[in-house]
Amino acid sequence: MPGPAPILRDGLLDGLTLLAAPRTPVTDACAALGARVEALEADLLDEAATLAAVEGSAATMLVVDTAPLFGAGGEVALRAALDGAWSAVHAHFDAQRTEKVVLVAPPPGAGELAGALRAGLENTARTLSIEWARHQIRIVAILPGDATDPGDLAQLVAYLASPAGDYFSGCALTLA
Repeated sequence: MPGPAPILRDGLLDGLTLLAAPRTPVTDACAALGARVEALEADLLDEAATLAAVEGSAATMLVVDTAPLFGAGGEVALRAALDGAWSAVHAHFDAQRTEKVVLVAPPPGAGELAGALRAGLENTARTLSIEWARHQIRIVAILPGDATDPGDLAQLVAYLASPAGDYFSGCALTLA
């Protein structure tokens, strides 16, 4: 018996250039659907270096996965993840390249203060969606659950990258 049909069709993201901070299997799933994925090659905690790296990109969408920055958690990791996410988002805005931003949080069981990081990313998405609406920038936070399948997360990011994702901004999508 064949498995479930894929939700997203091949070629859906043809012509899209996506900047990944960092490149992960989630963003690679966008490449499998036709997107060109560039890795943001910069220390996200160095705003000048991040801006310089973004200025060389042709990407119109930014995906920031904070789980690698957060690691096992704690106060220092929380600060690094929030500052790194802000640095990437702000640099992409300054370079006037962004149309869409997706902030991916770690699951709630990722470590001490994971809930604080998740709340911070949700607040960032909600606040910036209002402040940057006049620039036609849409920003969304994804809050995966402890049992979220990486494939489902990848499909959601790809969906948000697609033209259908144009209708989402200022929201936090919580997955089980």
